Amino acid sequence: MKKFIEIFGWYGTVAILLTYSLAIFSVISPTNIWYQILNITGGIGLATLSIHKKAYQVAVVNILWAIVGLIAILKLII
Repeated sequence: MKKFIEIFGWYGTVAILLTYSLAIFSVISPTNIWYQILNITGGIGLATLSIHKKAYQVAVVNILWAIVGLIAILKLII
């Protein structure tokens, strides 16, 4: 289980950095659902790793990051 959490944490790091980079270089728009999905899953990955490592401040930021992404998806759908 530790290995999975570490890999999921690394996925989160890559997903958030990739999402930000794609937006900065105008490859993807923040209103694109994939932008939000990468942010949500990235935030969850980093939050999972942070909770495992007992870094609760980082976990809270990433949980909120994922919630903002979920709200953005709801705005896109509705």
